[in-house]
Amino acid sequence: MNTVILQLASKYVRGLLIIFSVIMLLRGHNLPGGGFIGGLLAGLSIAFKGFAFTPAKAEKEMKVRPEYFMVFGLMLIFASLWPGLLIEGTFMQGVWFTIPFPFTEGYKVGTPFLFDIGVYFIVIGVTVLFLFSLTDKD
Repeated sequence: MNTVILQLASKYVRGLLIIFSVIMLLRGHNLPGGGFIGGLLAGLSIAFKGFAFTPAKAEKEMKVRPEYFMVFGLMLIFASLWPGLLIEGTFMQGVWFTIPFPFTEGYKVGTPFLFDIGVYFIVIGVTVLFLFSLTDKD
């Protein structure tokens, strides 16, 4: 589109999309939402830069290629599958750990949250790769 208003607004909207994507990821730890919705929001924040400027510029300014997001997400998902087998004796069994914080009961983190983070990164990679492939003119 290449309009000045859209380019200026994209800086702020992209930041808000990233903030909301992290909120959705953390909310999905115990409630509906999580990795898929958060990953879509984060992927769309990258795509929004391509809409405001050009897809080629957005792709050049990405520090990490979309394929690496997907590989990292798959590694996290794979890592979340094994603690249940090693600790509980069942493959893919949820295992929770408590991280102590002063003046609180602590924060419970489990393997389902690690799985959600993996889904988050995979969806970011797939969304960005899909949108960049739509504009590829080879």
